[in-house]
Amino acid sequence: MVLEYTPTRTRFHAIDFIMTTKLLESIEIETAEVIEYSVIWLHGLGASGHDFEPIVPEFKLLNRPGVRFIFPHAPIRPITVNGGAAMRGWYDIDTLDFNSRDQDDSGIAESVQSVADLVDAEIEKGIPAQNIVLAGFSQGGAIALQAGLTLEHTFAGILALSTYLPMDADQLNSVKPERFKTPIFMAHGQQDDVIPMSVAERSRELLIEHNANIEWQDYAMPHSVSLEEVEAISAWFKRLFAM
Repeated sequence: MVLEYTPTRTRFHAIDFIMTTKLLESIEIETAEVIEYSVIWLHGLGASGHDFEPIVPEFKLLNRPGVRFIFPHAPIRPITVNGGAAMRGWYDIDTLDFNSRDQDDSGIAESVQSVADLVDAEIEKGIPAQNIVLAGFSQGGAIALQAGLTLEHTFAGILALSTYLPMDADQLNSVKPERFKTPIFMAHGQQDDVIPMSVAERSRELLIEHNANIEWQDYAMPHSVSLEEVEAISAWFKRLFAM
């Protein structure tokens, strides 16, 4: 079964609001009054922070500790592969062919810094980095992986859905060994025609070669999210949050 998440607003524990500061505009949803963990969740290309907003109740995180979900909106930028049309994206893509793609390293670095700013804001609110999860779908998942491995903090976990690692073997060699101890949950659709399964598997193997603490799942689905996958993510969250 494939879940279709529509960009409608939802309320969970009566808290749902938009935050606009020098940071990226974001939607925040809190599961309790006392917050001990944060999840910064990045959407895919052409979507927005609303895209995964309705998924929060599906995780059934109803017991303490409280979790703050932060769904930032990516900047609007021209996307080459879409004829230069302007849309929300974490970086530019010039082709869907990963073998000939000219990677937008500057756009990736810019988005990683935006994530770093969101992390710093959570730390200022009293949430330590080791209680923060970086999550993302597709483009957002690529940024979550890159940020989780390269930022100065050690995070609670990295959730990477229908995505790939935008770092090659040489770049991974420069990552601090302790970063690979961070729990990583990667999941991918066997019929994904946007990011082929082989691309995700290559990223997984690169991470395994560096002794990454990775959990891998694949599902009979396209470039999407399934109910079975949501249930597995829920169980993973509960392990991370000691529920």
